[in-house]
Amino acid sequence: MSTAGKRGALSPSELTRVGDRSSFVYLDRCVVHREDNAITAEDGEGVRHIPSATVGTLLLGPGTRVTHQAMALLGDSGAGVVWVGERGVRYYSGGRALTRSSALVEAQATAWANKRTRLDVARAMYRKRFPGEDVDGKSRRELLGMEGDRVKACYRENAARTGVEWRGRKYTPGDFDSGDAPNQAVTAAAQCFYGVAQSVVAALGCTPGLGFVHSGHEQSFVLDIADLYRVSVAVPVAFDVVAESEEEVGSRTRRALRDRIHELGLLDRCVDDIKSLLLTGVSVEIEETDRVGLQVDRGPDLESGRNYGVIW
Repeated sequence: MSTAGKRGALSPSELTRVGDRSSFVYLDRCVVHREDNAITAEDGEGVRHIPSATVGTLLLGPGTRVTHQAMALLGDSGAGVVWVGERGVRYYSGGRALTRSSALVEAQATAWANKRTRLDVARAMYRKRFPGEDVDGKSRRELLGMEGDRVKACYRENAARTGVEWRGRKYTPGDFDSGDAPNQAVTAAAQCFYGVAQSVVAALGCTPGLGFVHSGHEQSFVLDIADLYRVSVAVPVAFDVVAESEEEVGSRTRRALRDRIHELGLLDRCVDDIKSLLLTGVSVEIEETDRVGLQVDRGPDLESGRNYGVIW
């Protein structure tokens, strides 16, 4: 039996960096398999080949079947795999992380476990949303109010910019089609960002459930990260799509957002933002080796794989 330190996956030096990958690829109603180092998607129109090492997140929608060989390749390539609902607007499950280091998740847990540092990280997140504004003296309730006002203003501004009629945010969970075209586009954009944020959070080895703004949900930290870019990226793209046409809003929003994320290099920015939020004032080296240590009461960790018993 192989140990955690003897996994046969590609080494970090052989993996494509998170920031250099495509943001996400959405598939539905097809069979996902592998051919050499590529993922294949087969449906009635034929077979498409997708290089696995260049995928950030693979979104598997309804009607997809995935083989064991395909999942093994995606795991070795460090690609995130997320099972989603119709048109990518529901999150069901996620796959394995890219990193082999626990440095970031330890920093996340340390910051989250203390109420003062948890608030410090939350304020740092709001500082990224409100550049140039002083949020240090604001309470959580005041920050939430500022964010709510900012989002409402963003909807109004983009409606005026694009000429799209906006009647307010309305979304019924599980009923995507009940919303009008602008609401469908905003929902699709938000769900895409949740998938992308999930991929980066998992790839960096962080814990999705330990949020600093959101709480009580298994994806709280994912929601925190996705919201950093909702106003600046997701909402404008959604309104641009509706301004062009109200047909097939969900799929067109996903494609437009995918292209915009790639154009902005947003995955790189997302990685940098998470590191800056969690490692502020902490000197932590993110190791690229597959190392397992043993904790001690004082001093550095001990090397694993050795017997430290006193009786021989």
